[in-house]
Amino acid sequence: MLNIGWFSTGRGEGSRGLLRFVQERLARGSSDARIAFVFSNRDWGEADGSDQFFRLVQSCHIPLITRSAAAWRQAGRAAGRPWAAVRPDFDQAVMDAIAAYRPDICVLAGYMLIVGGEMCRRYPLLNLHPALPDGPIGTWQEVIWSLIAAKAARTGTMVHLATEQVDRGPVVSWCTVPIDGPDFAPYWQDLAGQNLTTLRTEHGETLPLFQHIRQAEYRLEPYLLFETLRAVAQGRVTIAAGTALPPGGLCLDAEIAAALATDGAG
Repeated sequence: MLNIGWFSTGRGEGSRGLLRFVQERLARGSSDARIAFVFSNRDWGEADGSDQFFRLVQSCHIPLITRSAAAWRQAGRAAGRPWAAVRPDFDQAVMDAIAAYRPDICVLAGYMLIVGGEMCRRYPLLNLHPALPDGPIGTWQEVIWSLIAAKAARTGTMVHLATEQVDRGPVVSWCTVPIDGPDFAPYWQDLAGQNLTTLRTEHGETLPLFQHIRQAEYRLEPYLLFETLRAVAQGRVTIAAGTALPPGGLCLDAEIAAALATDGAG
């Protein structure tokens, strides 16, 4: 049985939807894996979004662990200690709290706190990035603008190991997302002859092509994460000592296509 630790700030519907999606499939017995605990860097009462997330965790009968990073930051500030000095103590408190659950792997799913180096070294931490392994880096917004600027025909989503360098660790898995063809053609045509900088300033994330690309990626992220966890549980992906095999990650297009077809969403 693969023991999964789930890290999330739990800010909104995206975090709830991702947990719900994976937990429902694990509950069906689709994989020899379970979510052993959920950890949040917020406490009850800090925000309505995280409180809703906590109630979802409880309804799934998953142990919930919370440690408020904001409270630790405030206490450190009161003692004249910057967050950089307090952070190792916070990470140690988190590792102490989750140790009894013995996670084999941890998932960063809407976790809005950079994970410290010691935790990266102690646990394999899976992180979603909305691009192909050789695609753009940066936030998902920056990735989409890069794709539009390059007039890209495809993009994707990948799971990689979180490292101290923050950006990208070894790739664990990935899937492709076409962003051309009949469904996208009208959105690309709307941009013909227009200045991208002006469009970005005037429309921002409301630009129809921007929205269409984001939805195409976002739709596959839960499937990629679940199929990745299943591949790890089955031994098709091996993670050890900060490396992942096979090198370059496992393409899960076929598995995701089959899952979409089963869900009637293909």
